[in-house]
Amino acid sequence: MSSIAKPTRFSVEPLHRLTRRLADVASGRAEPDLVIAGARILSTYSDRILTDREVWVAGGRIAAVKPAGSYRGGSAAIYDAHGGIVGPGLVDPHIHIESSMVTACAYAEAALLNGTTTIFCDSHEIGNVMDVAGIEAMMEDAREAPLSIFHTLASTVPATSPELETAGGDLTPEKIAALFDKWPEAVALGEKMDFVPVTMGDERSHAIIAAALSRGRPVSGHVYGREFVAAYAAAGVTDTHEAVDRDIADDLLEAGVWIFLRGGPPTTPWHSLPEAIKTMTELGASPRRIAVCTDDRDAEDLLAFGLDWVVRQAYKIGVPRTTAWAMGSISPATRYAMDGEIGGLGGGRRADLVLLDDDLVPQSTWYGGELMVDRRSITPALEATLETRYRYPDAAYATIHLPKALKLTPELPTAPVTANVIRTELPGIVLKHVRLTLEPANDWQTLFDRHDLAFVTVVERHGKSDGNVARGLLQNFGLKHGAVASSVGHDSHNVIVAGTNEADMRVALDAIEAERGGICVVRDGAVTAMVPLPVAGLMSDKRVHLVAGEVQALKVEWEKAGCTLPYMGFNLIPLSVIPEIRITDKGMVLVPEMTQVPLFEAAE
Repeated sequence: MSSIAKPTRFSVEPLHRLTRRLADVASGRAEPDLVIAGARILSTYSDRILTDREVWVAGGRIAAVKPAGSYRGGSAAIYDAHGGIVGPGLVDPHIHIESSMVTACAYAEAALLNGTTTIFCDSHEIGNVMDVAGIEAMMEDAREAPLSIFHTLASTVPATSPELETAGGDLTPEKIAALFDKWPEAVALGEKMDFVPVTMGDERSHAIIAAALSRGRPVSGHVYGREFVAAYAAAGVTDTHEAVDRDIADDLLEAGVWIFLRGGPPTTPWHSLPEAIKTMTELGASPRRIAVCTDDRDAEDLLAFGLDWVVRQAYKIGVPRTTAWAMGSISPATRYAMDGEIGGLGGGRRADLVLLDDDLVPQSTWYGGELMVDRRSITPALEATLETRYRYPDAAYATIHLPKALKLTPELPTAPVTANVIRTELPGIVLKHVRLTLEPANDWQTLFDRHDLAFVTVVERHGKSDGNVARGLLQNFGLKHGAVASSVGHDSHNVIVAGTNEADMRVALDAIEAERGGICVVRDGAVTAMVPLPVAGLMSDKRVHLVAGEVQALKVEWEKAGCTLPYMGFNLIPLSVIPEIRITDKGMVLVPEMTQVPLFEAAE
């Protein structure tokens, strides 16, 4: 088989150009390019494992699945599967590339190692920083990646409104409509996070939904609270990855909404699969409209906890092996009306294939018939592609604009006050609103020790305000010394800093500014760990293994600092669409009321 110099989504010709050749190969009148012999087949069509089969590939597509020994020899390359299971490449229906801290081209390496060949990416992170320019840069990046990357256009930028937060982007209905019309890989509207305005009939929210529906594009969702399900579904939303428990998952299914069971490393806020899957395992729901997804992974977790891991989690919980793999392949393909192209091993489908062991661990991955991963190691074809990754525009490297003179900590109260405090609790998605009476003290440390508190501050970084700084207090965060900071403050991505003193918080902020973005830990005036993220303050431009090493070192120092909430949960503290209380550059926000409260009020 001839080697493809730079395998991308466009390396395989459309089916309409290959039908005669594929028919000839399947009928034995022409030679296949590749035969994968000695295999068992995981059929996502019949939910079975078929023994003694071989797969014939031509032009990067499947010509046929034949009984073992059907190929009598000729010019085809032969790959001996040695009795392993060959299944379709995994299809992740909802991810954010930016959360991996690497670019799309770099993301592909980890995805292919884990048997994922197609992803549906919502780029609202870079959209919140760079508006349309960021979305389009991500799409250009995706086109050069050795991975099929489709886009669900960012639908909620900003996540709330300029009254509640300052974002770098403002994706209006008109901008979203223009993106749909320009980019054919924009196949859906991304998660509509402002579920309260949607259910309340907000004009802008529904105009954005209309921009998708009027073009025949489905709408993805993000909703908390069973009371919102009916109106949300009625507004045209037909999938969500935010089903956090059995009952809301069941409600959503019955309302006609696809469920993407989100599996995440148990130490992160993302692992809702074990509870939501109970709609199947306890209530008997069919898996027909249920898929699995990853949503967010950092670079280290991307390698260790890919979509294949999520599939195996479903299998371990009790879902049959073939059904679990189908939930990660044919189900998401069907949701996006692409099951004629991906998700199964039928004739004419892309030859996006994975060789599995009996525990569903990927061993080898073919992308468009090209061997990208062989026995858990990347091949020269993939290596060559990864060495020439997309370079983001210069503007993407200049997105951190911080005020020069600012105070990061609130004034010490001189009289009794009631403080509106953010209480962190694992897993960290929902943050508790605590009203805490603070008696006068000689210093902040006394109050910290008395009430288990630390400072939390959000600094506007887009250069769109007069230097907005909001100061608050965290309870139960565990930080006893120093500071931590991140430019990945979802979703407006202002800089969030937590600490026990002004000096260390200032060092952390300066470090982020110097690196043009990143996440860091500071102790006694020195940075002890840093992941530089110069691309939009969200991503590194390095290979995934290098960034994974930096993330691993960060996690070690993060834990040493005493932080009870993992850094990805910390990044959610400004996310003003998730209950109960958040802090943005404009101040404290209550959710779902979408109202602001001050840090201090008169003592009750």
